[in-house]
Amino acid sequence: MQLSERHVVARQFIRYALVGLASNAVLFVIYLLMAWLGTSPKMAMTLVYLVGVAQTFVFNKGWTFAHSGPSEQALWRYVALYAIGYVVNWWLIEALVYRLGWPHQAVMGGLIVLMALFFFVGLKFWVFRPVVGNAGGRA
Repeated sequence: MQLSERHVVARQFIRYALVGLASNAVLFVIYLLMAWLGTSPKMAMTLVYLVGVAQTFVFNKGWTFAHSGPSEQALWRYVALYAIGYVVNWWLIEALVYRLGWPHQAVMGGLIVLMALFFFVGLKFWVFRPVVGNAGGRA
């Protein structure tokens, strides 16, 4: 039985959310601990961001999107997408925490939700886009 595209996207989003929730729950606690120990919010965000990117690539490629294309190409797109996300995170922390004085805990918590939606769309339609044909093994 073949699933409709709507069902495929829903299943992928649920899997993506499960990977993200598990990863971000652990990383958010680590972020808060690092901030409590005196690490600046930008440095703490940077460190947990790097760990999060590294650990979620494998789960999102293999389980969430069941991507069968070349891993190297997907990895480069994954890193590029998350580099863009990092710049957005850094800029919003700079603007909202350092310039406007908002509590870093709330800003980081909100960024997790906002960026999750941004990343899902980027992963679905760019990083792990479906492989069409076999153009010399390139996707």
